[in-house]
Formats: sequence, C-alpha cells, structure tokens
Amino acid sequence: MNKQEFLNRLRGELSILPSADTEERINFYSEMIDDRVEEGVSEEDAVAEIGSIESVVAQITADIPQKAKTRKLKGWEIALLAVGSPLWISLGVAAAAVLFSLYVSLWAVVISLWAVFASVAACALGGLAGGICIAVTENAASGIALSGGGIACIGLSIFVFFGCKLATKGTVKLTKLCVKKLFRKKEEA
Repeated sequence: MNKQEFLNRLRGELSILPSADTEERINFYSEMIDDRVEEGVSEEDAVAEIGSIESVVAQITADIPQKAKTRKLKGWEIALLAVGSPLWISLGVAAAAVLFSLYVSLWAVVISLWAVFASVAACALGGLAGGICIAVTENAASGIALSGGGIACIGLSIFVFFGCKLATKGTVKLTKLCVKKLFRKKEEA
C-alpha cells in the first residue's frame, strides 16, 4: 500500500474523531512516511513499517481521553428521544420489573430449599423420637419401622443441607456479581 492509500484509509477510520485531531494524526503519519522515504526506504516499505491500519487506529483511540470520544446529540436525536420517551420509559420500567421479579424468584427458590431442609430435619427428629416411644410403649415393630424412617430422613436432610448451602452460595455470588457490574458501569459513566 502506498502513502496516499494508507492516509486515505486512516482518515476514513478516524472519522469518529474531531476533524482537527484527525488532521493532526494524518500529518504525523505523513511526515513519518516522508522521513523514512528520505532515508532511502521505499514508500511501500515505509507504510508497512508503520503497521496495519487497525493497529494504528487502536493505538490512536487508546491514547485519546474518554471525553473526546463522546459526541453531542443532534437536534433530531433529542426530539426523537423526547417523542419516544413514553414508550422507552415504560419499556425500561417493565424490563426492570421483570429483572427484579426474576431476582426475587431466585431467592424464593433458595428459601424454599431451606424450608424443605427444615421439614426433612424435623421429620427425622420426630420419626426417631416417635419411633423410640412407640417401640418402648406399644408395638416394637412399628417403632423400629418409624425409627428407620427417621434415620432415612436424617440422611436425606444431610444431602438437602449441602444442596441448600450450594444454592445459597451460588445465589450470593450471582448477586455480588450483578451489583458489582451495575455499580462499575455507573462509575465508568
């Protein structure tokens, strides 16, 4: 690629910048190529030494302060935002309500899992205590069967406990991640 092709492509890629900044960068790279040509390097080799258009644009945009990248809204854009505000505000509120309901539902599932654990643990204790009482006072076979059910519930409650603990940890991590991303975006803005 020769100098003029390189500079034309660079100008096209830098169209997001203010025109003064774009021209400053174009002049800089034009002088750089001219200096290399004066040293005896061919124009194509001088352009190749600079690097690809993409890498040059990435370097330039990385060096620009964040404020320079923002642009002002045009009048028709402001009018469109104002006219469309009843629609996009209500859609935004609806989206926020859906996200909040999903979040509440997720915690409701976790709370329900803990309720299942509590009921299975209570059944284990009740079955064991009731089985011992029945075995001693009334029918030994029925008491032993009830005690066996209580022991089975103890094993099940241990299993459910670890599931509840894992679900709670996952939900807490998800909550922290969402809050961190939400506030990080607000800080960057």
